Amino acid sequence: MSQPPLPVRVPLVTQPWGILKSLQMARRNILSIIPAIATKQPMVSGKTGKRWHMVMDPTAIREVLLDRLDDYPKSLVVKNLLKPAIGDSLFIAEGAHWRWQRRAAAPVFSARNMLNLSPIMTAAAERSCHRISAASPRAINMLDEMVTTTFDVISDVTFSGDDTIDREAVHVAIEDYIAQAGKVSLFDILGFPDWVPRPDRIVSGKAVRRMKRLADIAIEARAKRDSDGTPDLLDLLLEGVDPKTKRQMNTAELRDNLLTFIVAGHETTALTLSWSLYLMGFDPAAQDKARAEAQSVLKGRAATGDDVENLPFIRQIIDEALRLYPPAGILSRTAQKHDTLGGRDIRPGDTVMIPIYALGRHEQLWDNPDAFRPERFADRKSIDRYAYLPFGDGPRICIGASFALQEAVIILATLLSRFKFTAVTGKDPEPVMILTLRPEGGVWLTAEPV
Repeated sequence: MSQPPLPVRVPLVTQPWGILKSLQMARRNILSIIPAIATKQPMVSGKTGKRWHMVMDPTAIREVLLDRLDDYPKSLVVKNLLKPAIGDSLFIAEGAHWRWQRRAAAPVFSARNMLNLSPIMTAAAERSCHRISAASPRAINMLDEMVTTTFDVISDVTFSGDDTIDREAVHVAIEDYIAQAGKVSLFDILGFPDWVPRPDRIVSGKAVRRMKRLADIAIEARAKRDSDGTPDLLDLLLEGVDPKTKRQMNTAELRDNLLTFIVAGHETTALTLSWSLYLMGFDPAAQDKARAEAQSVLKGRAATGDDVENLPFIRQIIDEALRLYPPAGILSRTAQKHDTLGGRDIRPGDTVMIPIYALGRHEQLWDNPDAFRPERFADRKSIDRYAYLPFGDGPRICIGASFALQEAVIILATLLSRFKFTAVTGKDPEPVMILTLRPEGGVWLTAEPV
């Protein structure tokens, strides 16, 4: 009996590469530098300009992300890539500066606030259905559609009822920055300090300056007017206070965190939905099961925040898509002191990576790891917490995880309840990671109303 086909995957490295070959491949697809043995062994070490270690052992990962957090701050490569765009925001800040921002922002993402924002997600799902209906019966690139839909959500959640900001200009600036600045520089691989200019990031500087200027204008205008109705993300951030120090974010800090949430809040969810829809086209039986669940709960209407807990199989599809195609395919840290992880000697300055992509496909952690099996997540307690890290973990776990999951379930359930999606022959996407793991070539599906 033949094995069923497997979803697309990244060909991993089977032989050592030098610095120039590694740079060439990393600029094309960062995941392509992961050695294939990273899906079989608990730890892999090497040297490419700098010493590095890839950690796949859940116990050692816990030490990096939780037990010894301050000994493993985010790597210089990550900071060099993102700091020009999002400054010293929550995503990049370390130590006390990170802690006070996290305390101030945490209430923004409370379950109550997320539920209050869910009608925006429902409305965006409805608009997506209208666009898909209008395009039918032509094939649709669902990557583009999901980027549009999730940017609808994040811009409405951030700037609701506000015409002081050019939303499209922010969107274009973000895309331009990701395209140019996200490419790994040889200077990063060799460990040059961040004050040495990176050519790609010089090119993208104009877009970043415009993006920051637009955000500053919106923040200053909002601070001068009274808020009415349900507070949006910007309202909540303006009101945020660190309960310990009583400190509030100034305009620059608000802007950097706002841009972080805009970038992360639409790009990663768009990718999660795109990969989920690819998998639905890949596995019609799972799609039929998901549709039956969605239709039984929704009965023709769009999904709401209150429906999320009643759509367990839809959530399992999203969880499985995140395991196979995590938007952040690699977490990178820089060791600050001598340590031992998994029996390996770690020196100050070593790069310690957690390859989330390889972790989700590790042969010792998952049964038939390359197969699409949403049912794996029917019993979440059976899964080692540090074997599944699409949002990271520990104190620095993604602050917007609940926002992203709620949005993804609402949109996916609504779409599946109304359309049958069929893959377009010969149009399989290629998983390529620059800053995030994108389906290069798009996710091309036909959508038939049901």
